[in-house]
Amino acid sequence: MRSIQRRLSLGLVGVLLVVGLVLAQTSLWLFDLGLRRYLAEGLRSEAELLLSALVRGPNGIQLDEKRLNPAHQQPYSGRYFIIDLGEETWRSRSLWDAELPMPQQKGLAERLLPGPVDQELLTWRGDYRRFGRPVRIAVAQDYTPILESFRRVQWTGFALGVAGLLLILALQRVTVRRALRPLEDVRQQIAQLQQGQRSELDSHAPEELEPLVAQVNHLLNHTEDTLRRSRNALGNLGHALKTPLAVLVSLADREELQDKPALRAILREQLAQIEQRLARELGRARLAGEALPGAHFDCTEELPGLFSTLAMIHDRGLDLDWDAPEGLRLPWDREDLLELLGNLLDNACKWAETQVNLTIRSGEGGYSLMVDDDGPGIAEDKREDVIGRGARLDEQVAGHGLGLGIVRDIVESWNGRLSLQESPLGGLRVRIELPAAQAS
Repeated sequence: MRSIQRRLSLGLVGVLLVVGLVLAQTSLWLFDLGLRRYLAEGLRSEAELLLSALVRGPNGIQLDEKRLNPAHQQPYSGRYFIIDLGEETWRSRSLWDAELPMPQQKGLAERLLPGPVDQELLTWRGDYRRFGRPVRIAVAQDYTPILESFRRVQWTGFALGVAGLLLILALQRVTVRRALRPLEDVRQQIAQLQQGQRSELDSHAPEELEPLVAQVNHLLNHTEDTLRRSRNALGNLGHALKTPLAVLVSLADREELQDKPALRAILREQLAQIEQRLARELGRARLAGEALPGAHFDCTEELPGLFSTLAMIHDRGLDLDWDAPEGLRLPWDREDLLELLGNLLDNACKWAETQVNLTIRSGEGGYSLMVDDDGPGIAEDKREDVIGRGARLDEQVAGHGLGLGIVRDIVESWNGRLSLQESPLGGLRVRIELPAAQAS
């Protein structure tokens, strides 16, 4: 369970149910206890009246029925008594043919006793002496109507409790949503960071979120500074190596090496490869420019600058064109896509005669990137070899070689597919299929 709101709601429901049930049962128990004690006083008074109704008669002690409660004369009225003098016992007519057991102890019976017609009786027993003889009197009252009232109160309380619980949950949901709204704002800001729409989180956050926001902003600043320093260091290193490299190139052409043509050829080849790699890395640094960490690739914003830079690097009148849906954003890191497209387009420009095209399409299954040129192309049986890292078919032009190896690694890390095909322009088409499910 990942939802904080769901956890809070379930926790609140559990607490309210437990507390509500405990309070409700405790309240009913206390009310029932108080009511029984109150009714016990009435039963005690009734027992004392019955005691006073015992009078002397011609045949000994008699019960004066004129002093009895009329309810004791009505069958199953819910008011009952039994008087035990040992040898003689009187029962209320209201018992009819039913029996009323004598409680074992004096005072209020601990539990309700069964009575006639499924009644439950609250019973009180008193022990007295009348005319020198011991007398036990038990009086009882039907408690069933009160129990039914308790049940109605329980159901009514349950219904009101459920309604109150639903109301509390609704209010709690609103409260939690308002309380968690700053978290949603932070989430949206992080999404904007990922898309490159902002450089840091808003520092005006609730007190509980301020440490998190401060740490994220510190990490973003540190990452951006590290990227900037790395980019600057790469540029500085490239420019610093240009002069020693030029010196080495000039040394390779000196007359002292004329009698060693094999050595001169090896030096020239290795220096040319170093110069090409250096130029490529500097070009990548220029293409990347300033970017936010994790920024996505906006085709409308990035492609014009990329093609403008390529036109300056390959200043030989190439027709460079691109085609992508308006407002398309590729959900991968901007730096990685600049490196991928930069390598593909740079290779295409080096081999093209007059034209290089980039086509980007999106669909339900993912994205397609196609780079076409009108160069000599690659034979079908050689294409798999070219995709391998560092393989080149023409040593004179830094073309489809190391760059395609780098592109292959990036595409594989995205679970995509790289293929070489024949281009409609007559040269080579490099086609990349990227699954949308892997976009992040």
